[in-house]
Amino acid sequence: MATHKETGAPARLPPPPRKPDPAPAPSKADTILNAARDIFLAHGFSAATTDMIQREAHVSKSTVYAAWPTKEALFAAVIQRECGQFANSLREMDFETDDITRSLARLARAYLDLVVSPMGLALYRVIVSEAPRFPELGRAFYAAGPEVVASIVGQFLERAAARGQIDVQAVGYTTAAMLFISIVRGEAQLECLTHPNARPSEAQIDRWVEAAVQTFVQAFVKRPEGG
Repeated sequence: MATHKETGAPARLPPPPRKPDPAPAPSKADTILNAARDIFLAHGFSAATTDMIQREAHVSKSTVYAAWPTKEALFAAVIQRECGQFANSLREMDFETDDITRSLARLARAYLDLVVSPMGLALYRVIVSEAPRFPELGRAFYAAGPEVVASIVGQFLERAAARGQIDVQAVGYTTAAMLFISIVRGEAQLECLTHPNARPSEAQIDRWVEAAVQTFVQAFVKRPEGG
């Protein structure tokens, strides 16, 4: 019977598995904006201070002021970033289907998930409470949030109209888009704002979406002739 010749050399072990590359560290600006967002949403705009934000971000006050000379400018930057990130994610989603009702439901669900999220509700509370004293912040939120979402929805409706799926000529694309997002968020947002300790279930969110889409469909979606 053949035997292997022993050499006395230790067996060569396989190399350890390669560790995944670490996630890139956030930039200093992102670190400050993350800290500012958390402080503003936790304490409100008026009660938040730049001292609290710079401590949370572990940076000097001069670093914060070098980029944003006022607290209002810093909060406006937070609004722009948070709303911009959602708008970009919405643009990247594929809502186009042959079924207009299904397409609208996908769009409504994406929007409502943000509206009733803890961050979405907290940001809305801060904006509404501070807008009477700082109207420019309210305007900044409206321009970066609802107006941008309505523009994305309006472009979708225009494409759907070109395919003969919908007819919004009576009100126009902009108004129809605003009506759609208002119907979607209306009851859901109000209930979540007035019941802060009750997180809606997935089934409840689905029901809100279905009710909003069916309402919009009844008003604007074309029906087959003779149907």
